[in-house]
Amino acid sequence: MGKPRVDRIFLDESSSAGIASPRHAADEDRFEDSLPAGDVDSSSRQKETSMKLYFAPGSCGLAPQIALREADQAFELVKVDFATKQTAEGDYFKVTRKGFVPALQIGEGEVLTEGAVILQWIADACPERALLPSTGTRERYTALAWLNFVATDLHKGMAVMFSPFVDEASKARFAEGNLARNFAYVDRHLARHDYLLGERFSVADAYLYNVLCWPPRVGIDISGHAHIQAFMARMARRPSVRASREAEGLPVE
Repeated sequence: MGKPRVDRIFLDESSSAGIASPRHAADEDRFEDSLPAGDVDSSSRQKETSMKLYFAPGSCGLAPQIALREADQAFELVKVDFATKQTAEGDYFKVTRKGFVPALQIGEGEVLTEGAVILQWIADACPERALLPSTGTRERYTALAWLNFVATDLHKGMAVMFSPFVDEASKARFAEGNLARNFAYVDRHLARHDYLLGERFSVADAYLYNVLCWPPRVGIDISGHAHIQAFMARMARRPSVRASREAEGLPVE
């Protein structure tokens, strides 16, 4: 496989945070939000399929983009206007009934949703890149534990801070309690390791990096967590991260 390729980027005006509208929720889609039965054929499926990654700048779509670049996969970025659920191709609800990003189209009529699942699929589709430990190993379950922690405690925790339905006082209490404990937990772990699984990058690190980009946007100062800061600097130096940020129009350090 050649270098990661982005054939085009749709530059619709987009908000990086928001809540999916329920409209069109019951519409018939031309895609399914699930994979067909059977194992991933990493030897042929990826070579035959033109992938599309649907994203909104600054959202959780950054992690799968980083993973696709680490996997050396060709893909197309399609920007979603989070407010209108539109892309340059049309109605995003016709891609996924959920209306959330990210979504990864992996073939005609095949769309995968949920960031943590997309990351696992990318890793399993490209086992030669060792982006996750082998299935069934103890190390794999450790990796899944980290993916779930980032997806629930951190990602969903940060979603509280972006929500227009939570008052500022409640957000402050949540940040000082739940989020502060979780950031401290991650910082202690990174004091002993360069990455979540040790000294080797995994897709869990892409997700963690993605979520840890958000605290400054909502006034949360994590600069006191020295090991998190070292991790973020380490990640920022990776070519996959730099290219992904540039593709989304985000600042590149």
